[in-house]
Amino acid sequence: MTGLRDLRSGYFVAAAIALLVMTTLLGWRFVAYSGVLAEPSRGVLPADGREHLVAEFKARHHLSLKAAQLRLSGAQAASLRLEDLPDGHVALYLRASVNPGRLRLGVMGRGSNLVIPITSVPDDHDSFGDGTPDWMRLHNASDRQAFRLWFTALADRAADAEPGQLPPEITDCASLLRYAYRESLRLHDDRWYAQYSAEQMPTLTSVQQWSYPNIPLGPGLFRTHSGPFVASDVTDGTFAQFADAKTLIEANTFFVSRDLRVARPGDLIFFRLLETDSQYHSMVVTTQGKWVVYHTGPIDKHPGEMRRVLLADLMQHPDPRWRPTPSNPNFLGVYRWNILRED
Repeated sequence: MTGLRDLRSGYFVAAAIALLVMTTLLGWRFVAYSGVLAEPSRGVLPADGREHLVAEFKARHHLSLKAAQLRLSGAQAASLRLEDLPDGHVALYLRASVNPGRLRLGVMGRGSNLVIPITSVPDDHDSFGDGTPDWMRLHNASDRQAFRLWFTALADRAADAEPGQLPPEITDCASLLRYAYRESLRLHDDRWYAQYSAEQMPTLTSVQQWSYPNIPLGPGLFRTHSGPFVASDVTDGTFAQFADAKTLIEANTFFVSRDLRVARPGDLIFFRLLETDSQYHSMVVTTQGKWVVYHTGPIDKHPGEMRRVLLADLMQHPDPRWRPTPSNPNFLGVYRWNILRED
């Protein structure tokens, strides 16, 4: 009986050992099959605000991987995008910051915890040679639309402002443009809205690519003279917080057409009054391209005022100098901000 018990005990021990070995092997097999491998594509990116492929992921042992199986960290969710590829791999895209720096992207899923280091370096390209660096140009259609909506909304709000409620800085046509341009490019968070009364400003999506003044140029947003962009422009005063109408048209916008029918909301129309020492004047095209909003600037001893006019009525203005027609030598045409070049 003792020998039989010993034999049974040996069987039990052997079975237990076999079970332990099998469980361990299966555990290792599970870990091996659940892992994710990364093939980094780019670790150094230009700080250009564009979307770049930074890595491609695949499951071990040729298993299929899906974007839904991965979680990301280390950067704003809006700047990251995962895409399922036909071969069962997953591509990771990152919209680069416009500010040089470093970050570490975390990728978790299927038992793996990976880190992808990314370095963004200064980018001085100016593809159009207009003095605006490429990182300032809004690359996504959604950002360009967000800018147009904000720019026209701010101009319209200025036109609707009650006496004494107009932002103090708006004293002429150029200051209206500077105000609406700058505020359109801010991050419109609770702190920004707090400076306005309830319902004074619309609720719209902010531009995502960059927000003023968190950019390499700091508070200097407007180029002060024409010429292509070079690296030294960032620090030598080429960009400033002030620009008059002449500087805005020559160094911050580009000519579109003298045909008013191509004007879109957020575009500008410029006049140059040849009879009055070549004075420049600007207007903002707003709602559906049918209206313009502008500030008259000082008139004699009057400080001037905001006005909104139908383009159709402007075409019949009593003073032919203000008619936006190709036959009017005072009408310079339709212009568009340089940051919208990719429209």
